[in-house]
Amino acid sequence: MTAKPYNILFLCTGNSARSILAEAFVNNTAACRGRFRAYSAGSHAKGRVHPLALELLQQNRMPTAGLRSKSWDEFAAPGAPSMDFVFTVCDQAAREACPYWPGQPMTAHWGVPDPAAVQGSEEQQRRAFRDVLMVLSRRIELFTSLPLDKLDKLTLQKHLRDIGKR
Repeated sequence: MTAKPYNILFLCTGNSARSILAEAFVNNTAACRGRFRAYSAGSHAKGRVHPLALELLQQNRMPTAGLRSKSWDEFAAPGAPSMDFVFTVCDQAAREACPYWPGQPMTAHWGVPDPAAVQGSEEQQRRAFRDVLMVLSRRIELFTSLPLDKLDKLTLQKHLRDIGKR
């Protein structure tokens, strides 16, 4: 276990679905507890968490209290937690000019389709949210299984990018 948990910031455009799901998964998974602390934010935060994201988290027995849609500016401000890793989970946020992140975190793009943009039946929309959580949880599990303290920066950066392609 590290002396302090590694801080991870998941970024998206609206911070209402994908980044929220990733934040909640890290913060509520036994394998991550004590080793990692996750946050999420958006370049243009919607100001509310998508109801289907909250429903899915509750179905998976993950607490939703305290989850909120917030601007990435909160994490670039003085006094914000210093990030060790920043992962973009949507293509649009990956293309935007990000703020300066104190602490020079390692970054990677782990893009997944936006479940909130799915048109169709309620069941199709729910399936889209489940699929996104499945992909993100698999990537997070791969990431958290890496021997972070034993990898040099270049090797770690390659692993982070490779995880985003899975």
